[in-house]
Amino acid sequence: MILSEVIMKAFFDNVWTKRVVSVLGVLYTVCVCYLCYYSIFYNIHVESVSSVCLIVSAVSLIALVVMLYTRKQILTRICSFIILPAMLPVVLMYFDHKEILIPVIAVGVIILLLSGAGEGAKTAIGTVILLLFIFGALGYFLFTSFFVTTSKETLYDSGVSPSGMYRYRIVNTEDSSRGSTAVYIEPNYADVTYPFVTFTLKNMERVVYSERPMCENIQISWATQTRQQVTNDLNAISDKIAVHVTGPEMASLGYRFDSTLEVSDVNVYELLEIGKTARDVDSIKLDDLSDEQLAHFAISRDSSGRYSIIDPTDEILVDAGKSRGEKVYFSDLSANGFDLYSHMNTTRWGEPLWIVSANNTVYLKDLSDAQLAQLGVSESGDILTFNGKVCFRYYVAELEDYYDTESRRLSIDLLNT
Repeated sequence: MILSEVIMKAFFDNVWTKRVVSVLGVLYTVCVCYLCYYSIFYNIHVESVSSVCLIVSAVSLIALVVMLYTRKQILTRICSFIILPAMLPVVLMYFDHKEILIPVIAVGVIILLLSGAGEGAKTAIGTVILLLFIFGALGYFLFTSFFVTTSKETLYDSGVSPSGMYRYRIVNTEDSSRGSTAVYIEPNYADVTYPFVTFTLKNMERVVYSERPMCENIQISWATQTRQQVTNDLNAISDKIAVHVTGPEMASLGYRFDSTLEVSDVNVYELLEIGKTARDVDSIKLDDLSDEQLAHFAISRDSSGRYSIIDPTDEILVDAGKSRGEKVYFSDLSANGFDLYSHMNTTRWGEPLWIVSANNTVYLKDLSDAQLAQLGVSESGDILTFNGKVCFRYYVAELEDYYDTESRRLSIDLLNT
């Protein structure tokens, strides 16, 4: 018995045992950082407060024991300095969820005070963290107070579309202007779900219909339509519906880059020089200009229909990666290169006399069903009707990329939880 106790004591006193076990503290810290990430970009929905509290408390207690055991290891010291700052966004965004905050904050405070770091380092780091919390909380609550409104919102109805791809809610707002009714729709496929907790992306809701004054009688209905049916309905409304796509998508649809180039914001005197009038304010396709008119804009067209710049500046040559004497085509330029070209000819105030850019817009009537599928429009999907009016089509949401669930951008809107 004594021998086994000696062996166990020697095992747990071994520095390599502590170094290996300290990795568990690192995993706990990584989880806290993930929670920080979720608090910034996601709203939290707790299904069972008691279950979440029990799980978080148990995990935090185990992590605390592990970190106290390895408190003199460098990994644990680093973790002790990370946990509390990482919890600042969580405290601000998830302030009502004490079942998550209290156990993690307790671990952060205890391990910071009892870690093996020097007293001077702990004092300095602790002071910085305290100031972060004070000024962070003060700034957050002062900022959000500017967005407090006196209107009263009432949830009229909510649910999920037939396909399960979207969820909606109808909100009646009472205010001093006789109120309003709005329909909000957001994706139902971007949630992150864990046991007893669901995270939903912030700022995904889109107002698809709004009406004043507030509606008393509301009738909504969902339907499923095919891509071709929606196309026919939209073309029946107008044959001038424009679809905005990216440059690579334009190329995949069979459009040449040079055919998308146009000159816009032309100075009135320059318009007169090329035979136009002061009322010709619309953008002009380069394909619609004669060689003489193109030359006025320092542009040349070759036999293949490609457009190049006449006598480009050294900066444009560098941007295009060309040498003096080589042709510089617009397709060789970056966005900065286009800007450099626009500033080749300016007014006395430095404003460009004209701007050349690629117009990546096509008319819906010119797109085939196969091309729409190529652009990512599903074969069929959900259509929402509000009091007899179509207010949402899956087709438009996919074509215009209403819901970009992949990108994460920091913005002030994320503070409006």
